[in-house]
Amino acid sequence: MTLLEMNDIRKSFGGQAVLKGVNLRLEKGEVLSVIGPSGGGKSTLLRCATFLETVDAGSITYNGVCAVRTQDGRAVYAPARDLKAVRLRFGLVFQNFNLFPHWSVLKNVMDAPVKVGRIPKQEARDKAMALLEKMDLAQKVDAYPCQLSGGQQQRVSIARALAMDPEILFFDEPTSALDPELTGEVLRVIRSLAEENMTMVVVTHEMAFASNVSDRVMFLDGGMVVEEGPPAQVLSAPAQERTRQFLKGYSSEA
Repeated sequence: MTLLEMNDIRKSFGGQAVLKGVNLRLEKGEVLSVIGPSGGGKSTLLRCATFLETVDAGSITYNGVCAVRTQDGRAVYAPARDLKAVRLRFGLVFQNFNLFPHWSVLKNVMDAPVKVGRIPKQEARDKAMALLEKMDLAQKVDAYPCQLSGGQQQRVSIARALAMDPEILFFDEPTSALDPELTGEVLRVIRSLAEENMTMVVVTHEMAFASNVSDRVMFLDGGMVVEEGPPAQVLSAPAQERTRQFLKGYSSEA
């Protein structure tokens, strides 16, 4: 079952093309890791997929619902009401957490289900408590983000995204702001979600994670998909010289 299709996605900033006809297809239960050099278009692709940026051209379809199509060479978005419904299909976890600093951990997790999902407050609270317990944060429900480690903040962000019951979770370099020990905390959570068949797109520089957890790996550079396939192929036996150069450079830095 296809949950997301992005076809011929194009995006420019100030005349500079950042995405040059990218295609992405995601099946239910699949984990796709997106790798590539900084400035290659990875985060922009996620921001376009989640409507934080508008595309210049291309189409985006969520579970059969067309959110964006191209007409006369330009992107045309669905009406606001339809887009609002589509937004409920996915969650996004940012690299810098984006928690509300003046709200407790519990309020950060339960606010959207109450305000956006119209879930009764007690039901939202019970669900938030269960998610925080799953994230090993039950003892932190009354804490504020500034009182948490980076790994704990990122786990709260994941709980917040899961509270809306998304069909797809997007992660934009979820460990880039964390030290190695805290990185492990967050990657273990994402790995456990993969084991539960959560559909995910993960922009990451963690090659071991991409190799061990992903169903597919997409290498994006220069705003184009250079190579895509199973982790064993892309990461261990890449067909493209550019992919080999990137992975060799990455290994030498490590």
